[in-house]
Amino acid sequence: MELQRIFGTLGEEADKPAAPGKWSPREILCHLADCEIVFAFRLRQALAQDRHTIQPFDQDKWAGAYGSYSVKDALAVFSAVRRWNITFIENAGASALAKMLNHPERGDMTFGTVIATMGGHDINHLKQLGS
Repeated sequence: MELQRIFGTLGEEADKPAAPGKWSPREILCHLADCEIVFAFRLRQALAQDRHTIQPFDQDKWAGAYGSYSVKDALAVFSAVRRWNITFIENAGASALAKMLNHPERGDMTFGTVIATMGGHDINHLKQLGS
């Protein structure tokens, strides 16, 4: 897995942001783990409810605890929940992609859009690391 290669060997540099005011590698990985949990809930609610409304969250407030989480644990959480989500998506069926939901800040979207957002979100943060 790409994230294992990137984060699996971090030592002291885990807490060094690439630039002032930016998240460190540890914070980015913890954020990815948190977001994967959020995506898990959103995916399942989207298929369980008609026109589910996504609950936004304040990522900066969530990030306040990231210094106390280990890189190893954050990677394990992200990896396990991502595998769980992939299995869920693979078994949802093609018709699920068009199921509508709403994000209060982004408007109407489909289940397929949430899936695409998951991948784009990871890529965005990995680019911040210079990976």
